[in-house]
Amino acid sequence: MINLDGDTILLSQDGRERPIDDSAAPIRDDNGKMTGAVVVFRDATLRVQTEAELRRLNEMLDQRVQERTAELAAANKELEAFSYSIAHDLRAPIRAINGFAQMLAEQTEGGLEEGESRLLEVITNSSKKMGEMIDGFLALTGTGRQSLNLKPVDMAALVREEVDALRAAHPQADARFEVGPLPEAIGDPLLLRHVWSNLLDNALKFSAARQPALITLGARQAEEGVVYFVRDNGAGFDPRYTDKLFGVFQRLHHADEFAGYGLGLATVQRIVHKHGGRVWAEGEPGKGATFHFTLSPKQP
Repeated sequence: MINLDGDTILLSQDGRERPIDDSAAPIRDDNGKMTGAVVVFRDATLRVQTEAELRRLNEMLDQRVQERTAELAAANKELEAFSYSIAHDLRAPIRAINGFAQMLAEQTEGGLEEGESRLLEVITNSSKKMGEMIDGFLALTGTGRQSLNLKPVDMAALVREEVDALRAAHPQADARFEVGPLPEAIGDPLLLRHVWSNLLDNALKFSAARQPALITLGARQAEEGVVYFVRDNGAGFDPRYTDKLFGVFQRLHHADEFAGYGLGLATVQRIVHKHGGRVWAEGEPGKGATFHFTLSPKQP
C-alpha cells in the first residue's frame, strides 16, 4: 500500500493500482478501554476519475475564457480604432460645409429672402454643432486608446488649477467654490485632469442659474478607498434616470436649457474605469447633484 498525491493506493494481487479511501474507528470494552480497531477500505476509483475529469474541464474552461477575453479585447480595440478613424475623417467635410455656408452668407448678405437666410443659418449652426460633437467623440475614444501613465498625483493642486481655469473661462459666472481636503492619488495626471475639468464644467453649467452657484469639492474615506466628489446646488436630475447619465449622447435636460452633447460624463466614466475605479451620481430635480468617483489603479 502506498500514498500518492494524498490518495492511498492499493496494489492488487495482479499488480494494478487502485485508489482507496480508508477510515478507522476504535473498539472499546464496557469500561471504555480501547481493545482494537476497525479499518474500512473503500474503492475510490470513481471519485479519483471524476476529480481528474473536473480538473481537465476547468483547465479547458480557463483556456477558453482566456481566448474569448483576448478575442473580445481585440474586437473592442479594432472597433474603437474604426470609430476614431470615421469620426476623424468626418471633420474635414463638416468644416467644409460650415466654411462654405459662411462664405455664401457673406456673399449674399442682404440678397436673400428671410426664409432663405434662415435656412442658411440652420446649415451653419448644424454643421458647427456636428463639428463639436465629433470633437467630443474623438476626445472620448482617445481616452480608451491612451495608455495609463501612472504616478502620484497632487489632487489638491490639480483641482486648484482647474478651478482657476474655469473662473477665467467664465468670468461672468456668479459661483463660489468650496474645496475641502483632497488626498493624493495614484493615476494618470492628464486623464485625471480631464475628470475634474468635466465634472467642474458640468457642475457650473447646471448651477449657473443659482445666485450664487455653490460648488463643493472634497473627499471621504470609505471601505473601497478614497471617494472624491463634486457637489452643486443646480438643476439636479430625476434619480430614476441615473443610469443614463454616463451614456454617450444621453441627456436628461433639453438642449435649449443646457448646452452640451452628453459626452463629458461618458468621458469621465471611461477614464475612471480605466483606472480600475467607479463613478456614480446622486441628485434630485431642483436640489442639485453630487458626482462621486474612486480610483484603484495598480501601483506603478
